[in-house]
Amino acid sequence: MSAFDCSPCSSSPSWSATEGRFRPWAWTLLWALCLLPVSGWAVEEGQPRPATREELARYAWLPAQAVVRPLEAAVAPPEGYTRVSVVKGSFGAWLRGLPLRPDGTPVLSHQGGRILAPEDVRLAAVAELDVGTANLQQCADSVIRLHAEWLWASGKRERLAYRFTSGHLAEWLRYAEGDRARVSGSKVSWVRGAAPDASRASFRAWLDLVFTYAGTHSLESLKGRPSREAVRPGDFFVLGGSPGHAVLVLDVAANAAGKRVALLGQGFMPAQDFHVLSAGGDTGPWFPLEGEDVVTPFWKPFPWSSLRRF
Repeated sequence: MSAFDCSPCSSSPSWSATEGRFRPWAWTLLWALCLLPVSGWAVEEGQPRPATREELARYAWLPAQAVVRPLEAAVAPPEGYTRVSVVKGSFGAWLRGLPLRPDGTPVLSHQGGRILAPEDVRLAAVAELDVGTANLQQCADSVIRLHAEWLWASGKRERLAYRFTSGHLAEWLRYAEGDRARVSGSKVSWVRGAAPDASRASFRAWLDLVFTYAGTHSLESLKGRPSREAVRPGDFFVLGGSPGHAVLVLDVAANAAGKRVALLGQGFMPAQDFHVLSAGGDTGPWFPLEGEDVVTPFWKPFPWSSLRRF
């Protein structure tokens, strides 16, 4: 709902001011207010609102009429904790603005079936992120999807490249030029099979290809292995397997004593809405990072040796 009722803008000046006339400069100001974007005006922090133009550019999958809650505004850190600093423009900073659906939204599968009820104690929020109609965007795929969307929005598209479980590299620029993967068992070759196409639709098709042949083993093999002391938003925990599992570190907060907690998000099997997990307890949705492993509600504990970074 707009914070301004602009209907008077369509009528001629008829208001009286202290000097008996509505001044021309006031009409100019009123017209300017009518033309301002209304997203975020007169809306409580953390409540659903129309996405801003900047958000529509930063989170390119959003439809033009999306109503969202940015993660940072919707989920406050526990009492006594403050969010750790992040580099402007980084993956972690981008994740803090991740658009969420309204409170009370269930987690749905790619087929529309209910996976988690809104009141499930393990669920904190659901991301406003399409999952597609195929059973592809699962746990590792969701981590890859969000990282790829950040690179896309940041203009770093030359860095869009992820490995299949076989170890073969799938590069977006090569796909955009028309090359296609020919997969035979564990062997992959790239051949020119289409006209060049660097569109958004082509990008999504490339991501589905990555989702088909990448997985937890692909992420587990990454060389970026930060220490527990260095964990930051954008890192992820992964245990490879068939099945394995991966959860993304969406945010980190710390208190004066140096104790840290994290917001964690996941996709899962079958392909379903990416959602923010809830730890419950004294820290609400935030998961303690002080133990020898990180315990989440849907998988066995993640040891710190499973922490990875793109």
